[in-house]
Amino acid sequence: MTHLWTSDDAVKATGGRATSDWQVSGVSIDTRTLQHGDLFVALKAARDGHDFVAQALANGAGAALVSRIPDGLPEDAPLLLVDDVLTGLEDLGMAARHRTRAKVVAVTGSVGKTSTKEMLRTVLGAQGTVHAAEKSYNNHWGVPLTLARMPRDVDFAVIEIGMNHPGEIAPLAKMARPHVALITIVAPAHLAAFESLAGIAEEKASIYQGLEPEGVAVLNGDLEVSDILASEAKRHTETVVSFGESAELDFRATGVSIRDDCTVVQGQTQGAPVLYKVPVPGRHYAINAMGVLATVAALDLDQALAVAALGRWVPGEGRGAREEIVLDMANAEARFELIDDAYNANPASLAASLEVLAAAETGARAGLAGRGRRVAYIGDMKELGATEAELHRAVADLAAVQNIDVIHCVGPLMQHLYQALPEGKRGRWAETSAEITQGIGQDINAGDVVLVKGSLSMALARVVDALKKMGQAPVKLDG
Repeated sequence: MTHLWTSDDAVKATGGRATSDWQVSGVSIDTRTLQHGDLFVALKAARDGHDFVAQALANGAGAALVSRIPDGLPEDAPLLLVDDVLTGLEDLGMAARHRTRAKVVAVTGSVGKTSTKEMLRTVLGAQGTVHAAEKSYNNHWGVPLTLARMPRDVDFAVIEIGMNHPGEIAPLAKMARPHVALITIVAPAHLAAFESLAGIAEEKASIYQGLEPEGVAVLNGDLEVSDILASEAKRHTETVVSFGESAELDFRATGVSIRDDCTVVQGQTQGAPVLYKVPVPGRHYAINAMGVLATVAALDLDQALAVAALGRWVPGEGRGAREEIVLDMANAEARFELIDDAYNANPASLAASLEVLAAAETGARAGLAGRGRRVAYIGDMKELGATEAELHRAVADLAAVQNIDVIHCVGPLMQHLYQALPEGKRGRWAETSAEITQGIGQDINAGDVVLVKGSLSMALARVVDALKKMGQAPVKLDG
């Protein structure tokens, strides 16, 4: 077993006290996903992690990081005692960052943080070993957890950094100390906590405060607030690289072709021509991929290998993944396509997803003349502040809506969109995901392409599950 932390290393990192000598091979905050040999971190969240220490040790944890000794533990329980568990986790994260030889990339943005992190995992993985969080661990505990899990001998690390309120990004960026910091896009999201889009841009740009000396700032140059990003970047580094579609940018897409199963991009990378494909439709993926190529250049890596690797990246569950749902195993045409983008939503990401749906190729209607339809189930977008009603209504004006046949709306805020839609495009409206799933079998026909999109709190994963349950399992034939 490879030891990630020994008790001596952890004591030096945190200033805590170990109750015995121990070694751990990983770090966990959840007994449900804990692996044998992990250090269990007893964070206080919805529940106090100290209540689960005994269970974690019984399940094979190598030790536990605690601020007090929980009742009922054996005297020889392997523990690391610190004054505050979150601070202890931060200390482990900073120590892991200090000891690694990895080139570190930090990623933030209103849209596309996680998918860009995963693109970077794939692209950098073609040129070395990569450490990155398996999930969207991008907050005040997620970033130090990702760092604390980082092996010292990895070649690259990709750290996703998010925020909900002002002042959250800079401390996390200083903890990560990236060699390259990338901002994907700044869009209306979390406006309830910020006065304006400019305020969001200033918070996102604070990621550059963590840059290592001679680090590189990579930013989207097509935004209304790109000047704010660039101005803040120049305060912390001499090397600022822009990407997007505008003619003056360093890395720019000159042609984006959204196809049914991929997006093909022609462009220029610091004056040199480039052609690449991402194996999923979506302009936002294509442009963020240009930011990935800018990051590759900043790390002085091979662009040809990076372009090839982009073609192997696929989005994760709930982030635009596509799946064929078979309605009748006896009829090859009796199927529809599901686009699962139910993980999150804001105006920019919703517009991008609707553009993907509008470009999707529908299938044949089983046993009938004609083609299927483009159908969307859209849930409320949260944390948009005083303009939330107008931002929802404005979705009806998007050009992509013209090529979408039916839009079903979920949530109180989506009533504004529902009322603004042309009558012929209105599907059903329901207040909750649970309600919209009732009768969902009558909404869908063979040959349809169906998008599901909404903020995570709207639980549109229920809609995804209901659509998947319409499918039939393959028939098993006797051998």
